[in-house]
Parts: sequence; C-alpha cells; structure tokens
Amino acid sequence: MSGLSELTEQVTLWFSAIGLAGLGLMSFTEAFIQPIPPDALVIPMAASTSDPIRLVSIFLVVTIASVLGSLVAWWMGDKWGQPLLEKFASKSAVRKFNTLVKRYGGFGIFIAAFTPIPYKVLGWCAGIGKMDRTTFVLAGFIGRSMRFGLEVLVIGVYGEQFIDFLSGWQFIVASLFGALLLYPAWIWWQGLSEYDEEE
Repeated sequence: MSGLSELTEQVTLWFSAIGLAGLGLMSFTEAFIQPIPPDALVIPMAASTSDPIRLVSIFLVVTIASVLGSLVAWWMGDKWGQPLLEKFASKSAVRKFNTLVKRYGGFGIFIAAFTPIPYKVLGWCAGIGKMDRTTFVLAGFIGRSMRFGLEVLVIGVYGEQFIDFLSGWQFIVASLFGALLLYPAWIWWQGLSEYDEEE
C-alpha cells in the first residue's frame, strides 16, 4: 500500500471514529482544503443502517457541512486570489476552472457540486471572481443535495447489495459503459481551456 493510500485510510478512520461529527468535519474541510472526499465515509455509514432517521441525518450533515466549507473556499479565493489557484493547480486547470465560473456562473458551481470536479477549486474561483455568495451557496446546495442525496438513497435502499456490486464484475462493466457515456463531457471539459480571457 502506498504512503498516500495509508494516509488516506488513517485520516478516514480518524473521522469515522467520531461518527456524524467526523463526517461533518471531513465534508467541511474537503470543501476548501483537504483532498479526501466525504464519500469515503458516506458509503459505509449509509450501508451500515436501514434507519430512515439515521440516513436523513447522514445526508443533512454531509450536505450542509460541505456547503459551509465551500464558503471558506470562497473567502480564500477572495483573500488570496489567483496565486492560490496557481499554487495548487496547473495553468491549464486554472484556465478551465476560471472559464467554468465566468462562462456558466451558478450552473458551473452546480456542475462542480454534483460531479467529481474539485468543488473547492470552483469555490476559490468564485471568490476570486467575487461571485454573488447567495447564488454560489444556492447552486452548491442544490448540487451537493443531489449528489449526496442520491448516494444515501441508493445505498440506504440496497445496502450490502450495492457494496457487493461495487466489488463485482458488474461494476467493471457499468464503469466502462459509464466512461463511454461521459466521453462527450470529457471533450467539453478539455475544450474549456480554449477560452480567451480577453473576450
């Protein structure tokens, strides 16, 4: 196991040891600085219970904490600006993230909140561009609610069956099929770097 994998496992175990508080802290910090997504805790926590109240609690904690953390990301972008982006991302990635915010506004934030695109980086960009915080929070809340809500719902309903699916051959087939469907999205993402900032 690599050093990075060991660190990820240790950090996840530390957060998981304090239950919902750990999930909230993990989700909050991931939204502005740390790299481990809260899904690493959401999936096993949701799979371990069938209690609707517990499942709703998991959903609310991870969603609200993530949106609150994104406000810290907005503040960081507003305070430290472009150098912050350039320190943690390549020039090509910086152009894409800036374009996503400038060209698509709140919808760009929604895309990042719902997909694996780093939410924290879009938060930094939104702060740099001084995007309206109400729009930023609303778009992020909708995107995060859909992402984590779907995750908790599927795992809460199917539980161990879903975990078995993730470790079986069906997941490999589904992943390959999903990759084919997502190829146009990848082409679109690559094309964002062609944005002319002087427009």
